[in-house]
Amino acid sequence: MLPVLHRRRPPRRAAARAAILLLGLPAAGAVGAAAADADVVVTATRTPQRVADALADITVLGRAELDRFEGATLAQVLAAQPGLQSSSNGGLGKPASLFVRGLEARHTLLLVDGVRLGSATVGSPSLDNLPLAAIERIEIVRGPLSSLYGSGAMGGVVQVFTRRGAQGTSGHAQLAAGSERYGQAAAGGAFGGGGRDLAVQAQHTETRGASSTTPAVPFGSHDPDRDGFRQTGASARLGWQPAAADGRGWRLEVVLLGADGVPGVDDGPGVGARAALRTRAAVLAARGPVAGPWSMRLSLGETRDLYETLATSSAFTPLGTIGTTSRQLGWENTITTPLGTALALLERTSERVGRPGQPFSVSARDIDALALGLSGRRAAHHWQASVRHDRNSQFGSVGTGAAAWAWDATPAWRIGASLGTSQTLPSFNQLYFPNFGNPLLQPEEGRHAELQLRHARGAHQWRAVLYGHRYRSFIPSGPLPANLPRARIDGASLAYEARLGTLALAASLDHVDPRNATAGNANFDKLLPRRARDAFKLAADWDRGRWSAGATLQAFSHRFDDAANRLRLGGYATLDLRAGWRLQPGTELTLRLENAGDKAYETALGYAQPRRRGFVTLRSEWR
Repeated sequence: MLPVLHRRRPPRRAAARAAILLLGLPAAGAVGAAAADADVVVTATRTPQRVADALADITVLGRAELDRFEGATLAQVLAAQPGLQSSSNGGLGKPASLFVRGLEARHTLLLVDGVRLGSATVGSPSLDNLPLAAIERIEIVRGPLSSLYGSGAMGGVVQVFTRRGAQGTSGHAQLAAGSERYGQAAAGGAFGGGGRDLAVQAQHTETRGASSTTPAVPFGSHDPDRDGFRQTGASARLGWQPAAADGRGWRLEVVLLGADGVPGVDDGPGVGARAALRTRAAVLAARGPVAGPWSMRLSLGETRDLYETLATSSAFTPLGTIGTTSRQLGWENTITTPLGTALALLERTSERVGRPGQPFSVSARDIDALALGLSGRRAAHHWQASVRHDRNSQFGSVGTGAAAWAWDATPAWRIGASLGTSQTLPSFNQLYFPNFGNPLLQPEEGRHAELQLRHARGAHQWRAVLYGHRYRSFIPSGPLPANLPRARIDGASLAYEARLGTLALAASLDHVDPRNATAGNANFDKLLPRRARDAFKLAADWDRGRWSAGATLQAFSHRFDDAANRLRLGGYATLDLRAGWRLQPGTELTLRLENAGDKAYETALGYAQPRRRGFVTLRSEWR
């Protein structure tokens, strides 16, 4: 299924109120009980709210949706959603970039249970080594969120939530096999009771893969060998909440996530180049009520993103590890006021990077931030506003802000508008990498505007969005970058969703026009690389109890691989098919056929995307 919009189900008022009371003030990752209710999200405002009240363009993916993507990468899962595209250097474990509404990959922030996960050297989210089996839920918020999250949230935020325990005892396990000697085994268990809950998950994945490059790849990097991938990952989430007479006691939570992957890569013939990916995330958080309408959350988090070159045929790629360690300390406060829920946030983020050989001339930065927000509604009017001040050790101070308003013209129709500013810091590679970086680079600054029209009635709903982004000091990709004074992106998105008895339908049509807007530049008015201007996505899922079936069609227009628009990558369409058979309650056998038409295509020049592949999965859950 391709979730596009969330149905406006009758609000589960008691569940929503209980989630909000229990959570008090969550950070973005403190979804807590809210995650159990699909109508409640937290990423758009850093406070719990019903999807029906959210002003941002949001998609929520639950475990059932993720189970339909066996054998796929996280980037593929995200790129199947409206307004998102990706480019990839191959299949599982290979570097991938995510473009939200045509923005750069570094303009999307990735959070894992509320903490940043990304490479400060490359400057983009770390999508390549996050195991899908460990994920319970994903929230995707499109639009500028720098005024709540700081650098990197120019285009939106993708937040991943790991599995969490619930009342009682439960377990799950799955075995999967597929093309290219794909195999996966995963299992986990959960417990909840007596004010404590625990969830653990482990998985191992292997595939022989195919060559990730073609002879057209630049710099002579093609090697016709198979570029496989193996990965072992585990997660644990422990919560403790002593009983309280009013049900609003404090909650202590610990989250741990780790994944080790070894992908084969191509950087020249004859060696069988490979790397090691190591992803780590740890969160310690406490939250609860302070007095009256005031609630608080304290959090400490650390993530590590490490890439170690184990073997290479390139004389320009040294053996060793390049990586990022990010630490976050947050103090959040929410107060219920007559105007809505007020947010006050103090946050400190520290990033440390390392590389083989001579270190960067600057290898660390610290960012201190203060953010204020307000979200609420009265009668048919909804509003949201936020401001943030960041002071960082490299570039000084910067302020960002955003405001959104919506009006329910009728119970079925909503009209909305928003304005915002944003910023993204240059990566350490862009600044300091020898013979590549430019230490004179300045942060990118963005201004954004959006208009929305929504309609929801009965089993049908749709959403139309018009948006525009304007950038100053835009940083193009490639060696020795220099800030471009102007870049612009204009676009429109139309999404539809319906449930007709046993059939669920979802469709989206996106048009985006990302261009170099710097007059006098050699690439003035050229399209920004690796983004298709037009995308159409259609999904249908049929469920008749013991039997289920579904299909997803995705079609993209051509794109260019370079800033001068000389290297054209053709448009393409792919069709994925799936079917399921419930052998007994809690046990299901599923089949998935990816790229059923065996389409050959590229999203980056010289990097082959997976051809037709099949997967079979036996999945069981019990309580």
